[in-house]
Amino acid sequence: MSMSKENLSNLLLQWYAKHGRDLPWRVKGGAHPNPYVVLVSEFMLQQTTVKTVIPYFYRFVERFPTVVDLAKASLEDVYALWQGLGYYARARSLHATAQMIVNDFKGEFPREKNEVLKLKGMGPYTVASFLALAFDEPETVVDGNVMRIIARLYHLTKPLDEINDEIRAKAQKLLSKEHPADYTSAIMDLGATICTPKKPQCLLCPWNNYCKSKDDKNLEQIPMRQKIEKTEKEGAVYLIYNSLGEVLIRKRTEKGLLSGLYEFPWCDKGKIFKDAQSLDKKVVHIFTHIKLTLNIYTFKTDILPITEGIFVAPHKLDEYAFSTLMKKVWVNRA
Repeated sequence: MSMSKENLSNLLLQWYAKHGRDLPWRVKGGAHPNPYVVLVSEFMLQQTTVKTVIPYFYRFVERFPTVVDLAKASLEDVYALWQGLGYYARARSLHATAQMIVNDFKGEFPREKNEVLKLKGMGPYTVASFLALAFDEPETVVDGNVMRIIARLYHLTKPLDEINDEIRAKAQKLLSKEHPADYTSAIMDLGATICTPKKPQCLLCPWNNYCKSKDDKNLEQIPMRQKIEKTEKEGAVYLIYNSLGEVLIRKRTEKGLLSGLYEFPWCDKGKIFKDAQSLDKKVVHIFTHIKLTLNIYTFKTDILPITEGIFVAPHKLDEYAFSTLMKKVWVNRA
């Protein structure tokens, strides 16, 4: 057999039919009958693993079973279901997208690429994946998994930023236009379970006979990626109690990853309250490219030391949406 597009696509589809993962937001044999399910999964899977997403996905669609239910919900209710999943901008965008579908598209999911691109948080990758999986549209999905597979298949060993366009062109040629939904799921599964970054299982790969990198001793270094150094920051977080034993929290209004969530007052430089007492405890949290260390301080007052804040009984903190970082602070205070 030659290394033709048809051969490779068919081999991958045959492998997927037998070995593809069973996931709650996909079906084998075509598009998922419910585009809403695909939409929710696409937002949750951005920068998050399948294993982590699954329990959140089940809880989310149980609480908001339709796009109308999600559109009607308050953002705080959405945050409450998103707690611990991280990257909260995704939750805001998903909520806004649901409202756009209900209000601007009369509850019908758009199927034209230019219309889907208008939705909040829907970039080229998410749009392609959504259209392929929800409507079986022949859209080429290129993420880190696909880039790695294509680079290894064709032995493209230059730095990734130099071969981006070549990878995308080759990926587009391989796409099965007859079965785009299954093909998209298949190549994702191939990257997640077989052609992994470390210790790829080449003997189980449906493309093993055609891969130009399978015998390369530097296979794990393909494609060549530039390492991004993490910036380190150190600051302070404050547990401020009143005479009733309530603790001060505030709602974050600044734009960014944690916007709209509740938190204990904190800063990533120096100290806010000079007279606060150190608990000699700290938390370390890794954001995408930032390593943040917060030293925990405390003091008591019955006067609100900040303009935006409320005192809350500790046993009621579960009623507020906190980031993973703030949950770490609370757990590590003792």
